[in-house]
Amino acid sequence: MDATEFDTAPVPLALPQEPAGGIAGWAADLVDAMGAPGAGLAVALENLFPPLPSEIILPLTGFAAGQGVIGLAAALFWTTLGSVVGAAALYWIGALFGRRRMYAIWARLPLVKTSDLVRTEQWFAQHGTKAVLLGRMVPVFRSLISVPAGLERMPMPLFLALTTVGSLMWNAVLVMAGYWLGDQWETVGDYVGVVSKGVLVLVAAALVLYVAMRLRSNAAARHRRTP
Repeated sequence: MDATEFDTAPVPLALPQEPAGGIAGWAADLVDAMGAPGAGLAVALENLFPPLPSEIILPLTGFAAGQGVIGLAAALFWTTLGSVVGAAALYWIGALFGRRRMYAIWARLPLVKTSDLVRTEQWFAQHGTKAVLLGRMVPVFRSLISVPAGLERMPMPLFLALTTVGSLMWNAVLVMAGYWLGDQWETVGDYVGVVSKGVLVLVAAALVLYVAMRLRSNAAARHRRTP
């Protein structure tokens, strides 16, 4: 591998129809100012603030690599490092919040039972490794999955290993797509955006169904208690 692959010296990134602002403009400015570490910083912030879309940041990083602004290996290394750093921060938020506080808050929430949380914990104990690994490749949940891993105190070395592998796979797909598509890198965001919206719709539908079932269950319980 050429040593220049990891050269992080920034070279100006010329975007086609470069936006004056927005996420793409902000990410391009970071890459211009910091090189590949700037892309890593953008991805770390994207993990902490999910509204920042990786489907824009990562293909843009791949486009920058295709333009010779940064090395491709450097792009993959720094974006994956950024993903791991952001995920680790969320892990520690979950760990510091703790199970005791979670149970105390859960007990005050309407329409839920402590048994629901117990079952969730049992599920995570059985499937947590797959959830963390595959969750890194699912829009929206790729950031959120780190919090329950922290709550459940998944061993940190295992969490970091799973997060690194899952993040590298997700980042490589989007970075390489931007690298190969060149000036058309923005089309990646269009397709991933559709998937993200689909995931949100499914989650919303599942939430509505859960609330409806819980309301029905509570109504039935009150009816049985009525003489």
